[in-house]
Amino acid sequence: MPGMEGTAVLQRGRSQFVQQSCGRMSAARSAEIKLTTQRSRSGLQGYFRHPGDCGQLAASADIVIENFRPGTLEKWGLGWDALHALNPKLIMVRVSGYGQSGPYSQRPGFAAIAECMGGLRYTSGFPDRPPVRVGVSLGDTLASLYGTIGALMALHHRNNGGSGQFIDVALYESVFAIMESLVPEFSVQGFVRERSGASLPGIAPSNTYRCGDGLYVAIAGNGDAIFRRLMTAIGRTDLADDPALVGNAGRVAQVQRIDDAIGHWTGQHTLDQVLDVLEAAAVPAGRIYTAADIVADPHYQARGMIEPHTLPDGQPVSLPGVVPQLSGTPGATRWIGPALGEHTDEVLGSLGLSAERIAELRQKGIA
Repeated sequence: MPGMEGTAVLQRGRSQFVQQSCGRMSAARSAEIKLTTQRSRSGLQGYFRHPGDCGQLAASADIVIENFRPGTLEKWGLGWDALHALNPKLIMVRVSGYGQSGPYSQRPGFAAIAECMGGLRYTSGFPDRPPVRVGVSLGDTLASLYGTIGALMALHHRNNGGSGQFIDVALYESVFAIMESLVPEFSVQGFVRERSGASLPGIAPSNTYRCGDGLYVAIAGNGDAIFRRLMTAIGRTDLADDPALVGNAGRVAQVQRIDDAIGHWTGQHTLDQVLDVLEAAAVPAGRIYTAADIVADPHYQARGMIEPHTLPDGQPVSLPGVVPQLSGTPGATRWIGPALGEHTDEVLGSLGLSAERIAELRQKGIA
């Protein structure tokens, strides 16, 4: 089965925002984030606000993905009903801040706000400090994953005799969906989960500790046998043999005592020394990776997770590998992605538009 072909359609006039907000490195591809999110796609740029401009593209597509505020495409005659009439087998993924329905549907929404409403931001950070943002726009990524899952489910349904359908993905719901037992804890016990810093609430020991060289290590000693191995490895057999610490409940009650012991030991050794000792003792532990750590790590390299590529100006660039890895049909980056509108003529030509018609669209500022 041939691989899926994708076309990234950018509305003319919005690309400048992408360039300014996402780019640190090279104007050749306008924004580094596009190197991972739009690789192996064609690039089409235009000002398509009429059914005639996009109808042929939608009519030939399996899946259309859009992230306008609800109602915007309907105003242009390009909503679900119009596109479904053109292509009854079409699957449409509609991503928005708050979903296609409900009292908040017309609000503008970005991932930063969705992460707040979804419950993530309140639980992120340390108890004595304000809620913090996680290091990436997690709401956008989660919405993409749930949109992909929904599209594949709809595609399976369609390929087994069903019709096309649209998938309603809300950024805040995508965040909310990963919040574990947040709501059951509150509904049954009235418990509101709070910020807990680097530790794992209700589990001990599981935390981040400073090493003697100023670097940090994450240690997960949560498990009765693992805890005993950890305490023995750091020379604290008194804690390993303490009857009060045999089970997790007892360790949670004395978590500060345990964390102090571990932190004292890690502070006397370098990160590499700590990792060597804990690996020998079969205790789960790891360094806190920076980008430099990631690209230099032999495991990343062995798994093909750092792909070498070259920008149009000849500058080398590394990209994340494709996840997940399939045994029979493994994915790969075919090219690093388009410059803005790079394939506009090619895509429009493949839809049957003549060179004259494409030139006319360009003259009108549509393409």
